[in-house]
Amino acid sequence: MTHPTRPMTARSLLLALLITFIWGVNFVVIKWSVADTSPLLVAALRFLVAALPAVFFIPRPAVPARILWGYGLAVGVVQFGLLYLAIQLGMSAGMGSLLMQTQAFFTALLAARVFGERIQPWQAAGMTLAFVGMGVIGAAAGHDVPLVPLLITLVAALGWAGSNLIVRSAGNVNVFSLVIWSALIPPIPLTLLAGFTAGWDEIARSVTHASWPFWAAIVFMAVFNTVLGFGVWSKLIQMHGAARVAPLSLLVPVFGMLASAVAFQEGFPPGKVIGALLVATGLLLHVFGQRAWKRRAVPVPRSS
Repeated sequence: MTHPTRPMTARSLLLALLITFIWGVNFVVIKWSVADTSPLLVAALRFLVAALPAVFFIPRPAVPARILWGYGLAVGVVQFGLLYLAIQLGMSAGMGSLLMQTQAFFTALLAARVFGERIQPWQAAGMTLAFVGMGVIGAAAGHDVPLVPLLITLVAALGWAGSNLIVRSAGNVNVFSLVIWSALIPPIPLTLLAGFTAGWDEIARSVTHASWPFWAAIVFMAVFNTVLGFGVWSKLIQMHGAARVAPLSLLVPVFGMLASAVAFQEGFPPGKVIGALLVATGLLLHVFGQRAWKRRAVPVPRSS
């Protein structure tokens, strides 16, 4: 049974802005945390702290094991494991926060393939603009936008889109409960991958000799970004509906790029700016284009 939603209040809007700010700043925290250790280990620790001890207080979601495992692997290993790797390899925090939003396009494309959903004209136009923008960014690949991290980031966004479809197939699931319990799954494969790629001695050194700011970053990513972020966001969607709340996530790359510029003095050469603007415009058209399209389609009455 679905409950009626109500318009956004000032308190809810401020909470939504706070969460998008946390999610945007999180990209800076990620870049800082992976500077001197395996990014896969950082991702593993983030999900481990997010899961424990929360799973002892949050009921297990009423979903089959394949949904729980599929969501955990899509989000933990593909989305965040690859995102952390891309950022360590040179993807800037600001550009990463923007390119991850291409999950909206990948979600629409996958939904069309898997569920037979029709891609609307404004969505196609938005995708076209965004992919042109990514092409511009890719053409400018070099010191500012390395090509390999760019491609890894897009695959991470594809993992995010895959997790969206898993949630969709799960039906009326408690998303917050799903996030907490699925966080138990990524630490094992991520730690194994970290050990095989960086060496077990390096993994042990990273854990035993990590400074308190490193652990503070892990707690921030796990508690504020994952547990608090998804918990509050899910509650806001339940109260006010996805149509009112979800578009506010477009503020994440705004906060991410501003935070990156402040923290790392990230530069914005012309090619990067043009590409970013095209991607952002495509995202806006993808999310809000239906309104303009409907107004365009309404026939204007002729005077008699």
